[in-house]
Amino acid sequence: MPADAELPMTEKTDRTRKIRWLVLALTAASLCLGAIAPVHVAEAQEQRYQRRSILDFFLGRRYLDDGPQAPDIQQPRRQQRKRPPAPKAIVNTRTAPPVRAPVQEEPPVQKLGDARTILIVGDFLASGLGDGLTAAFETSPGVVVEARGNVSSGLVRDDYYDWAEQLPKMIDELKPAMVVVMIGANDRQQMVTDTAKEKFRTDGWFTEYRRRVLSFGKEVTGRKIPLLWVGLPAFESNSMTVDAVQMNQLYRNQVESIGGEFVDIWDGFVDENGNFIVTGSDVNGQQVRLRTSDGINLTQAGRRKLAFYVEKPARRLLGTQASPDLVRLDSSNLPGLGLPANPVEHTVPISLSDPNLDGGAELLGARPPPMTLTRSPRDLLVEQGEMTPAPPGRVDDYRLPVAKAPAEVSVK
Repeated sequence: MPADAELPMTEKTDRTRKIRWLVLALTAASLCLGAIAPVHVAEAQEQRYQRRSILDFFLGRRYLDDGPQAPDIQQPRRQQRKRPPAPKAIVNTRTAPPVRAPVQEEPPVQKLGDARTILIVGDFLASGLGDGLTAAFETSPGVVVEARGNVSSGLVRDDYYDWAEQLPKMIDELKPAMVVVMIGANDRQQMVTDTAKEKFRTDGWFTEYRRRVLSFGKEVTGRKIPLLWVGLPAFESNSMTVDAVQMNQLYRNQVESIGGEFVDIWDGFVDENGNFIVTGSDVNGQQVRLRTSDGINLTQAGRRKLAFYVEKPARRLLGTQASPDLVRLDSSNLPGLGLPANPVEHTVPISLSDPNLDGGAELLGARPPPMTLTRSPRDLLVEQGEMTPAPPGRVDDYRLPVAKAPAEVSVK
């Protein structure tokens, strides 16, 4: 007989309830432990990933490897879907724009060994003129442009740069076929002479300046070298423009007196009223900017236009060597005209006494014209003034109609 059979019914029921509660408590505890533990581990793993993303950005990977790490829990990896390859683009050759080949720059023209040299001297305007003339004669193998301008130089401050001393050295070195001078934009200042200091615009200043211009030009013309002296352009400053007009007149008089040629560029940089312009026509007739913002210097288009005025007399002085497109014809390169070797054999003399001037009395075809016995209407009209009568009913038929006789009436 079991021991608990002797216990009363009340105690047996209490014991059974306690056992059931105990079992339920143990079951609930086990469930709680199973649910709580993965939560903490997951939070630690999440914090590890968060720390890895932030600290890895600022401190790098080494900090995370050295620091404390959360326990490693293997989690199922997500299977990444493989993306299908992108379809190849189909190019419609009818609508797609054609692929242009890269533009190949033409090689520079090689200068000839006996090319003639143009020497350009002067101030900053002469340096700009050198750029323009270099572009103008770029395709001329027989011409070389040498620009030896000094930006801040002039004929007044010979203590800064003495052109009277430097120009003969340049001529002896380069042996130019022509010398182009553009100077004077920096000369509007006091001049120091051997005896005094002359202020600008005084009579003493202009007297000494004429002497220096004449001496400078004779260094070129005295060697039998053509001299082109380029005048000053207009400036934005009214005082500079007035001075440029007076100095251009001085240059023209002095240079032409020693056999040089003065190149007047004034009209290319003023409007129809003679006022300074910033924008104007270039060498192709297009409206472009010719002067810089300071109202003194020239833009690239302005330099090319400045060279345009010098290019014409320069080509005239240099001759055919400055124009590669011109070909000199001689007995070796004359075009074939198809003339016979002995023209006398193919020439039939015509007698001046021949009334018909055709070399004979026969027509083309070597057959005489047919003989006619009747005279043509043309011969009758011209020779005898007779005209054939117009056919009846025509507008020029002026003959009166013939009246018909009345029919005879028979009398019975």
